[in-house]
Amino acid sequence: MADLVLKDVVKSFGPLTVIHGVNLQINSGEFVVFVGPSGCGKSTLLRMIAGLETVTSGSIHIDRQDVTQTEAAERGIAMVFQTYALYPHMTVRENMGFGLKMTGTPKAEIEQRTAKAAKILELEPLLDRKPKQLSGGQRQRVAIGRAIVREPKVFLFDEPLSNLDAELRVAMRVEIAKLHNDLGATMIYVTHDQVEAMTLADKIVVLRKGHIEQVGAPLELYDNPNNLFVAGFIGSPSMNFLQAEVLESTIGKTTVRLPAQDNLSVDLPLTTAMPVGKAYKLGIRPEHFDRDASTALKVTVDVAEHLGGTSYVYARNSGGEKLVIEAKHDRDTAAKSILQTAFDPVRAFLFTESGERVR
Repeated sequence: MADLVLKDVVKSFGPLTVIHGVNLQINSGEFVVFVGPSGCGKSTLLRMIAGLETVTSGSIHIDRQDVTQTEAAERGIAMVFQTYALYPHMTVRENMGFGLKMTGTPKAEIEQRTAKAAKILELEPLLDRKPKQLSGGQRQRVAIGRAIVREPKVFLFDEPLSNLDAELRVAMRVEIAKLHNDLGATMIYVTHDQVEAMTLADKIVVLRKGHIEQVGAPLELYDNPNNLFVAGFIGSPSMNFLQAEVLESTIGKTTVRLPAQDNLSVDLPLTTAMPVGKAYKLGIRPEHFDRDASTALKVTVDVAEHLGGTSYVYARNSGGEKLVIEAKHDRDTAAKSILQTAFDPVRAFLFTESGERVR
């Protein structure tokens, strides 16, 4: 296990800067997930940690050693890629031990490490098979096993589940979480899927356009987003945002009007007094709608998704704003019907037009 520190890390490709002065502390044994939309810089950041991309400026420290200029093979890391990259002519056993063989590790030690990794990943019955005889999930476990046998200081995962079908993704999420619990190793995992981030991470790093938007535990980011981007990105389905205007505001109470929701007035228990008359956005999570809550509203249903245990209603208010509502008590909701629902203002969020959270 090892800690990892990024200090003012910048990455530029010619005149284009894609990582903007990132500072990050990852503690030994943590499972940290980099998450964000395509093009946010998460894979580039991971590749710089791995030594596969040069750092334009700043520094990277692994286990308190500056590795900014250190070759990838000497950083004490192991990386699992999106593609399995297994040698088709080798058995599972040979694939897992090949990296050790190339570094001159004694045969007995290779066998011992391979057997240990195979036991952890439940690959023992498959050791003499070739990759073509394995399922996608089994191949990915072999790729992870190849990383385990190196006994690295830090594991790096670059979207390792994106090539798997939905059922296998869920199964492999469980496998990776169990692996982290068993090994207690420092792991950094890149994904664009915020469900993977929420279910796997000890700590999530939300990236956008090469900047860190927020760092925190999964439920901390869900309950306490710093801005509109994080609020909309964390949570599935994502948060609803309604246009709002401040009518009056004092410390402890701010009243906003929702123009597209029949001019509904909502009292928010905010600790900050806000300027009257300015435009804001009110955020409400789909799962926070409850017809027994205090602030009632009605919407027109476009589509209702009934998933068995829960139902999601895709609807519009009178002003045409779209909402997604978890309909806990309305499983018979149909398209074009009127849905009466409500929410608790205590669970609502207010954001400025620039996206900053008002607390």
